Amino acid sequence: MHIHILGICGTFMGGLAQIAKQLGHKVTGSDANVYPPMSDQLIAAGIELIEGFDASQLDSKPDLVVIGNAMSRGNPCVERILNENIPYTSGPQWLGDHLLRDKWVLSVAGTHGKTTTSSMLTWVLECAGFEPGFLIGGVPQNFGISARVGKSDFFVIEADEYDSAFFDKRSKFVHYHSNTLLINNIEFDHADIFRDLEAVKTQFHHAVRTVPSNGMVISQASEANVLDVLSRGCWSDQNTIAIDGQSADWQTLLVNPDGSAFDVLFQGETVARVEWGLLGMHNVSNALGVFAAARSIGILPDVVADALASFKNVKRRLEIRGQVNGVTVYDDFAHHPTAIQLTLEGVRSRVGEQPIIAVLEPRSNTMKMGVHNELLESCVRSADRSYWYQADNLKYQLSDFLGEKPHNIVTKDLDDLVLQVCAAAKPGTHIVCMSNGSFDGVHQKLLDQLERLQS
Repeated sequence: MHIHILGICGTFMGGLAQIAKQLGHKVTGSDANVYPPMSDQLIAAGIELIEGFDASQLDSKPDLVVIGNAMSRGNPCVERILNENIPYTSGPQWLGDHLLRDKWVLSVAGTHGKTTTSSMLTWVLECAGFEPGFLIGGVPQNFGISARVGKSDFFVIEADEYDSAFFDKRSKFVHYHSNTLLINNIEFDHADIFRDLEAVKTQFHHAVRTVPSNGMVISQASEANVLDVLSRGCWSDQNTIAIDGQSADWQTLLVNPDGSAFDVLFQGETVARVEWGLLGMHNVSNALGVFAAARSIGILPDVVADALASFKNVKRRLEIRGQVNGVTVYDDFAHHPTAIQLTLEGVRSRVGEQPIIAVLEPRSNTMKMGVHNELLESCVRSADRSYWYQADNLKYQLSDFLGEKPHNIVTKDLDDLVLQVCAAAKPGTHIVCMSNGSFDGVHQKLLDQLERLQS
């Protein structure tokens, strides 16, 4: 079958393309911008890429067009598909119908932590000898690719609550037929799709409703929004996790306060100790969910702990981009105030009193709309200073919500931001850059300027 994919360079659609190719289909695709690293993965897989959405790309008469959720009416390809009745579907629908129905699907859902947690879980299954399939919205460094079919009956997927397509506004994860569903947390996000938090929770409820009675739902014991969703009905076995001392099936006892070592308890009994390279209580919580998910398919806790010891985090999750004269520059994907806060708290727990500078680009649709403005100042309190990039497409002035200088600095000039940050950075400083986009290469610009100052 010839499958053509619109919006192929996004992490989800690019992963789907690689899976379709591995299943033996002819795969082509297009995007507005064909860009690495996804374009490199696709070309290496032998997938033909087309720049733009000129309708002539459909002259090849594909058997099926998979339409990404970034596509909308008015797109030349979309209009030709509808006018000529070319068969089409959404990415989540295709994946659910053609691959996941025959798998035990381990889905990782939640507002925060999906990519890291699904990468952890995949690595655990790999170390346990299962050779799982997976589709993750990032590049797990233990694998170097974002998706594969796998060689077993198990498939791990990052279960996004974003909508499926312009013609299917259900969340992606409704299509996945999850057998093990891990819900990390639920907050309001994707304000361009959901009208309010209740609309988000409704979609999570739909996901819970699709888990079979012989499956398992894993949740945070202290997450009020998750508890509300589960109170609407759950017909599967449940496990709870907690890192805050609350009663739960799975708990932790910290060995190191930064989360780099901790004991794992199941139903009150210590079953494993984790010593690994990650830090922060959010990652301890992510790992605890992985222990519960792994147990749902029979993987023992000591196997999980051994696998986590060799786990390499996903690219752009507190990834060190370089060090110059004792100054460390990190790249992180955090773009929601809660994720920003947790990331900085994790860094603070590791570096103690050493200076932290946060460099932020409010780039997600929700942040650009100003939905979380009241949280902007508080989310960076673990940093000594924060520098915010005021892009032209923001609908508000950041300075109205960030309190007084010199701790919170706003600039519309990225080059000026780089100069200010580097002037403030002394040996031992940790510069944490946070955005869900490329941030116009600010990480390298910072490293280059630090080099100039050193010479």
